[in-house]
Amino acid sequence: MGKTLIRGGTVLSMDPNIGDLPRGDVLIEDDRIVDVQPQIDADAEVIDATGFIVIPGFVDTHRHTWETAIRGCAPNSTLDDYFVGVLDYYAPVYRPEDVYHSNLAGALECINAGITTLVDWSHINNTPEHPDAGIRGLQEAGIRAQYAYGSANTSLAKYWFYSGEVIPASDVKRIRDTYFSSDNGLLTMALATRGPGFTQDQVVTAEWNMARELGIPITLHAGMGRMAGRFAMVEQLDRLGLLGPDTTYIHCCYFSEHEWQRVKETGGTISIAAQVELQMGHGWAPVNKSYQFGLRPSLSVDVVTTVPGDLFTEMRAAFASERARVNAKCWEDNVEVPDTMLTARQMLEMATVNGAHVAGVEDRTGSLTPGKKADLVLLDARDINMVPVKDPVAAVTLSADVSNVDTVIINGVVRKRDGKLLADVARARDLVENSCEYLDDAAKAHKAAQDAAAA
Repeated sequence: MGKTLIRGGTVLSMDPNIGDLPRGDVLIEDDRIVDVQPQIDADAEVIDATGFIVIPGFVDTHRHTWETAIRGCAPNSTLDDYFVGVLDYYAPVYRPEDVYHSNLAGALECINAGITTLVDWSHINNTPEHPDAGIRGLQEAGIRAQYAYGSANTSLAKYWFYSGEVIPASDVKRIRDTYFSSDNGLLTMALATRGPGFTQDQVVTAEWNMARELGIPITLHAGMGRMAGRFAMVEQLDRLGLLGPDTTYIHCCYFSEHEWQRVKETGGTISIAAQVELQMGHGWAPVNKSYQFGLRPSLSVDVVTTVPGDLFTEMRAAFASERARVNAKCWEDNVEVPDTMLTARQMLEMATVNGAHVAGVEDRTGSLTPGKKADLVLLDARDINMVPVKDPVAAVTLSADVSNVDTVIINGVVRKRDGKLLADVARARDLVENSCEYLDDAAKAHKAAQDAAAA
């Protein structure tokens, strides 16, 4: 790949030792960042970043990428509606090729939006061919990803409500051995488990032990909605002796104070999907709570069935909702607003370096640090929705959108340039549209057969 010099941009490194450079250069050699300075002279291919803001690639720490083919199918859904209308209606009829089509198109969507790292929460493995297909889609897109293996959605009642079904250890091990023999590749692996409340204690213990025997992290939804809050998932994991630093808790809207404390004490990590949480009734996005307990929350999209697939939306949803909540409480209590209100910079940290921390790849991405992998994004700050740039952090978190994502580099490879994906987008579009058409027909037929059997 040789050397590439990104010259003359406004650099938001997200590295406290480097800071922000009003005018800076980033030197890449092969797949790594080798230097970040106000000015670098090097024999390299030059990308002129004058008028651009250079940031680390965004990190989405939880997305059901397999749902790309049914984008927008549940715009008005509550969480309960989603369980029925997506997990019970569409998921059982997904073929391996539908997962491949969705993951390919969904990963390209991420790259287009400046997301260079994705945690693919893939709870769609209806057959052993499904995970292979999902991984192939991620590989072809060229994104950095953590593939989180989930189990089959054979039946909503059978799989999600006090289930006795354990994710098949033999297939998890097969996927681990086949694709993830090294933890240093562009793709890594995790286990996407339903966790306590949704499954019986012996299932929880078996799945946590499975992940730890294979040396892969664990990711689960917890405390989303009052029902999940009543499950007291962290308390149950604590009772089973399973809490640990290898576990990411998603949503966390209804954690008790003690649960927050135990997550902190045991080194757990937090993923917040603010737009979904606000829109679907999970609860308030717990950004302030995470910071209160000294945690480093990250951001995620969750489901494109219901919300946009970019982290610009998530930064703004989290920022506005938490500041609004604090302001409203201070008004009700007739007290001054505290100095600890969330800042725009914290939102950018959540979308970049905190996300890398949660996804287990902070040693290789999340900041523009020499020695880390070359995962970075150039935003065109000359566009009319961004000029004039008085504060580059504010410009990224509050003004920019997907249209400003000009260049995306992942692992040293340019994946988007001059606002265009360097991929066969037409093919990906045709594939995912074909899957959409198939899934609509198949889900209707499946539902009709179920209704006839029940009659």
